[in-house]
This record gives sequence, structure tokens and C-alpha cells, in this order.
Amino acid sequence: MQGNTAVQKHRPLAGEAKDSFEYLDVALSAAQHVRVRTARFIKSSTAVEDCPSDRHPEFAVIGRSNVGKSSLINTLTDMSGLAKVSKEPGRTRLINHYLINDSWYLVDLPGYGFAKVAKDSKFAWLRFTKNYFVKRDALVHVLLLVDASIPTPEIDVECANWLAECQVPFAIVFTKMDTRKKDAPTPQQNILALKKALSADWEALPICFETSSRTGAGKTELLSYLGSLRDLHLAEGPGVQ
Repeated sequence: MQGNTAVQKHRPLAGEAKDSFEYLDVALSAAQHVRVRTARFIKSSTAVEDCPSDRHPEFAVIGRSNVGKSSLINTLTDMSGLAKVSKEPGRTRLINHYLINDSWYLVDLPGYGFAKVAKDSKFAWLRFTKNYFVKRDALVHVLLLVDASIPTPEIDVECANWLAECQVPFAIVFTKMDTRKKDAPTPQQNILALKKALSADWEALPICFETSSRTGAGKTELLSYLGSLRDLHLAEGPGVQ
């Protein structure tokens, strides 16, 4: 697993939030072969040891239940039925691997914060997911999804802090940018509040993307970002984690 990079002022891409915050930066070249040509489900695993062994680069998708993980995967791949979208939060309870272009994986991890699951099971899934982050050598980057249509729950902040403390490279992907709840703050206001909260303790923020599965906003930029990270990972060689 690759380590974090030095703190620099990052110039946002077209699909990223543009503001005055400091962001973690990594020297990335323009990605090659960004377009998703093929995408297929490979397997569901109950433990890290059961995950595919072919060592293709992996990009994990994590977030609170009902944040839109499946919808984002379907949007990125242009396949509406690839990842099942459930109306019942917490249905993803396995590590699901989707092979993209026969060369890299999108990995759908169990959502956290679901309310209808026994407390003991919640903690078991939390341990199981954390094991993937710290033990999976093929992991290149994590996409932490945050619902921009609501004020950010404390559990999202806790997850971001845990990833940072464990030096797990990640980006924040704000979902549902096209949605505004009645009598509630706007998505931009919710995003600003989260960034201010994180900036109180962090020298620099992870790169952030603003997306909508309904409109496709942010899709091209996010795919380009993943492609650049994939190319860098492959250029460094399989022995560099």
C-alpha cells in the first residue's frame, strides 16, 4: 500500500472543489487509457485472505450506508446494473471486487453506520473492513464517499481521521451534489463545514471531488485521477507499496 505524500498546494482538477484550502499533493502525469471498456463482477469475499490473488491495482470505495457507493461504481463504469443499488442501508456486507478493463479493480466495501444491524455485527464488520485497509498489498487508494446533501455525520469525520492516522492514501468524494434537502444547508455549505472541521486538525486536506450519479458530474475527473494513480503504481513496480 502506498504511503502519503508531502504537503503542497494542490491545483484542483476540473471536477474538484476550488477553494483556498491546502491539499495533499502527488506528482501525477496525465492518465493513459482512462475510458472504461469492460467491467465485470469477480467475487465477494468474507475476509481479506479470500480476495483475488492476481495483484491488479485496487481502488476501494467506502462510506456510510446509503451514501451512494453502488451508484458511483455504476456511473464510473457506465453499467447501471453492475453494482446492486439497495434501498435498505447496510446491504453490502462483503468485499466485492469489480474488474475494470481486465487490469484494475474497483472494490466495494461494507458501509458503516447502518442502524438495523446488531451491534456485535457492526463491530465485526468494522474490524473486517479495517483489516482490508492495513493488510491488502494491492490497495492503491481509497475513495471515502460523503453525502453532500446532508450535514456531515461525525462518523464520516472519524473515518477520515482513522484513514489519515493509519497513513492510508485516500480522496474524499462528495456524492449527491444535485440534491438539496428541504430547509437544510446546501451541498456547498455542508462541504465547507466538513473542510473547516478537518482543517482544524490537519495541515492539509485530501483531494476532494464533487460528484452526482444522476447527472454524471465529476465522473471524468475522478476516472482521470484513478488512472493517473494506477499508472504511477504500475510504474513504481509491484514491489513498491
